[in-house]
Amino acid sequence: MTALPLTWLYAPGDRPHIVTKALACGADVVVVDLEDAVAPDRKAYAREATAELLRTRQPVPVHVRVNPLDGPWGEADVAAVAPAPGLAGLRLPKVTSPAGVTRAAHRAASARRGPLPLYALLETALGIERAFAVATAHPSLRGIALGETDLRADLGMCGDTGLDWCRSRVVVAARAAGLPPPPQSVHPDIRDLAGLAASCARGRALGFLGRAALHPRQLPVIERAYLPTGEEIEQAETVVEAAAGNPGAQALPDGRFVDAAAVAAARRTLSLARRA
Repeated sequence: MTALPLTWLYAPGDRPHIVTKALACGADVVVVDLEDAVAPDRKAYAREATAELLRTRQPVPVHVRVNPLDGPWGEADVAAVAPAPGLAGLRLPKVTSPAGVTRAAHRAASARRGPLPLYALLETALGIERAFAVATAHPSLRGIALGETDLRADLGMCGDTGLDWCRSRVVVAARAAGLPPPPQSVHPDIRDLAGLAASCARGRALGFLGRAALHPRQLPVIERAYLPTGEEIEQAETVVEAAAGNPGAQALPDGRFVDAAAVAAARRTLSLARRA
């Protein structure tokens, strides 16, 4: 089993030197941002610089967050970066419908002359309401995630706990659609590492896996929070060993009852443990 990414580091597309540094920071995925991180008068430059950078393959997977396709820049973003050999996926902001995913998939496939992995960001109330429909919109869609800053503004929330229902909705939609567990949205205070760790623990309890980051100093905190503990590894090993040669549900010596779903979860835990 291949371990899923735990860290997704954002870098502004109009600052290529920062993107180059991000590629060497140890993130599982680097996300070059052409949307929120780039001012309108820098959009064209960011697009061109990113397309140039991705003309060659990179040491880690690189995704590009394009601008919305229904805006003035999104179509040009996809046309410019989708053919690049160094591109591993597109992140689609502010998705509100399956049609938005389908349109992006067709545009990307046309530019690339083949399918390209897509990741949808749900950042509005309407996007959350349609989470499962979005998650099953097209075979090229490989994951969904929240954009919590925009979602919080859309819902008029001033705190954090009000988003828990939305978070659970996205986790359930991803699972129901057969997609990987979504990563958490960014923790905006890059100096608050204790708060980041606490927030990651909460996210892990809700069913997220990994997190997007705004700064390299956040990466080890995220990875540490999402890697299994020694006790979790030991329990997973016990479950997998007990299931060897016996695929049916059974009770372990300590009284715990495990079935196929528990075995699959244990194997994922051991896959994550191998990262360490």
